[in-house]
Amino acid sequence: MTFSSLPGLIAFAALVCAAQARAEPIEDFYKGKTVTIITSTGAGGAYDLAARTLGRYLPKYLPGAPQFVVKNMPGGGHVVATNYMYTSAPKDGTFIATVNNAIPMTQVLDGKGVRFDARRIAWIGSMGISNLLTVAWAASGVKSMDDAFAREVTAGATGTGSGTFLYPTAMNMILGTKFKVVLGYASSAEVDLAMTRGEVVARGGASYRSFLAERPEWIKDHLVNILVQVGATRDPDLPDVPLMHELGKTPEQQRLLRLISSSVAMGRPFLAPPEIPTDRLAALRRAFDAVMKDTDFIAEARKLELDLNPATGAEIAEVARDTIDAPPDLIEKARAAIEPAGGKSE
Repeated sequence: MTFSSLPGLIAFAALVCAAQARAEPIEDFYKGKTVTIITSTGAGGAYDLAARTLGRYLPKYLPGAPQFVVKNMPGGGHVVATNYMYTSAPKDGTFIATVNNAIPMTQVLDGKGVRFDARRIAWIGSMGISNLLTVAWAASGVKSMDDAFAREVTAGATGTGSGTFLYPTAMNMILGTKFKVVLGYASSAEVDLAMTRGEVVARGGASYRSFLAERPEWIKDHLVNILVQVGATRDPDLPDVPLMHELGKTPEQQRLLRLISSSVAMGRPFLAPPEIPTDRLAALRRAFDAVMKDTDFIAEARKLELDLNPATGAEIAEVARDTIDAPPDLIEKARAAIEPAGGKSE
């Protein structure tokens, strides 16, 4: 052997070691480990509840039966947690997360603070979600969208990456509503509390099923008025509440609002960082899909009033790609529609 061949042998040995590390059996890798589930909201909300419930069942189906812990990482309307998962979280399968389904739309329409590409994220699966609502505190006197067109309606928001900001802002710029979006709340639960205190009147991006789980009296006792819903079709429970895109007065307005509504189809997604080993991503996806069919999990999810309309990782990855790869002219018009409002929000 000559010295000239030594670098090549070292490089070859490194490749062999890397391949062997990648080929480590899934059970051996996960045995004795702890997997962290990052949730992009504060403690106590629907995302937190969904993550903790899922974490109790995943060990049953993930080889090696690792422990799962939940860490809350609110901020930036879900952008902080998504950035962390994309740029900083270990890419070995020991960190997963649940974030808002508006994240692909945030990348397309806003981009402020975004350090991720939703097309490269390793999507694991989705529990599903009901239509998202914009609601107003009933005592405020705001009863319908007609009021939002007629007078200023303050709406609390957690950040520009969230539905609390995106949907009221889009309606302002495309339809001419008069929501005054107030940023700065740490979580959607804080926005809800602000409504009860009279600090703000409304909130966008609220899951109907989550309201039924967390604040059933708000619906039952008519403490909030449901102004509009975001989704592809009207929820069967809310046949008289208009969809956001139905409010468009022209075909172009309807197309823009349909685009902005598209990411709702991702439901309540779970993800892993890009570049996670393919076998570990496959194992996480299989475990997630198995949990979604587990009778005990389904019973608990229904008891907790969690949204449960599962989708696979491949399916929600397709929604993310379709959202980001929408026709450039449509994206530019949608971006132009919401960008001017960014400087006017408080």
